[in-house]
Amino acid sequence: MIDIQDKSQCCGCGACVGRCPQACITLTEDKNGFLYPHVDADACVDCHLCEQVCPFLNEKEKQETLACFAAIHPDETIRYRSSSGGVFSVFAERIIGHGGVVFGARFNEKWEVVHGYTDTLEGLTAFRGSKYVQSVIGDSYVQAEQFLKQGRDVLFTGTPCQIAGLKLFLRKDYPNLVAVEVACHGVPSPGVWRNYLKGRGDVNEVHFRDKSTGWRDYSVVIGKQKRRHDDDDYMACYLTNHNMRESCFACPCKQGKSHADILMADLWGVKALPSARDDKGASAILAYSNRGLDFLQQCGLELTAVDAVSVIRHNPSINGSAPKPKDYELFWKKYSKAPDWTLKRYGSLSFTKCVLRLKRMIRKVLK
Repeated sequence: MIDIQDKSQCCGCGACVGRCPQACITLTEDKNGFLYPHVDADACVDCHLCEQVCPFLNEKEKQETLACFAAIHPDETIRYRSSSGGVFSVFAERIIGHGGVVFGARFNEKWEVVHGYTDTLEGLTAFRGSKYVQSVIGDSYVQAEQFLKQGRDVLFTGTPCQIAGLKLFLRKDYPNLVAVEVACHGVPSPGVWRNYLKGRGDVNEVHFRDKSTGWRDYSVVIGKQKRRHDDDDYMACYLTNHNMRESCFACPCKQGKSHADILMADLWGVKALPSARDDKGASAILAYSNRGLDFLQQCGLELTAVDAVSVIRHNPSINGSAPKPKDYELFWKKYSKAPDWTLKRYGSLSFTKCVLRLKRMIRKVLK
């Protein structure tokens, strides 16, 4: 059975929960707000299926990048509402247009981040944009498997560990599945996010990557409050890796190990698209499989070939794990006693926050 003794060895993907035939595994939240599996030992039949679908116990080999492209969505409105260049919407439109189903992260009515699905174009709105909170998979793996067995095309987007969890959960290759990995810096605590929302009144909208101040100098919008990302305490603590899940510091699912078909990311630093130099966002797309390459050709997206090495150099989150802060344990110790003060303390005075502000000032001078 799954028995987590070292929390750095669990990414919280939920594959073990979905695969358990006895439904004796539940995800429970620890004191830092992260979900970990708990097994009812009395109901367990020692089938070991939970162990067979764990990304940490079954680390896959690396996949080489077959091709790398730059792209933007042709619709400027959709591109503006997306975190980078809006290519997710192009992928999703293709799948839905052929009677398929799209899975991704969205907010629920409490502004918690959960995985869900849609098979309508109208439903895509909820899945656009980055959500800097670890999403709860729930029944998404089980639902995706059901759709695949019905013969429907499925586009499943998620973090590297979620894609790895899905692939292991399915236990076989489905030709009607397109797995899309989202470049991931790491996942922050849902518990910290929930506490951060308290005291902000009635929240009617959340945007982690609002582009009204630009794609590079994006803002965080929570209800009526809008702050540049380098002025927001929650985001600053995330960018310094303090409120991040411990397993993210040694992710076993990057470098193509998730066995995704495609990876999508921000196209930082690579000026491959003259039309995308307007600070409205551009996407990098890495194809890991022939299925991914074929799907990209079917989407009708205008693709510009770019150097994968340069793309990864400017966006190290594509392949690399975040470094663990030296004061990581101290952060959580202080947070347990004074959550609001700790976020403000680590957010307002962080080195990263100062660097981000300095970069913003330099860009203004250069303009």
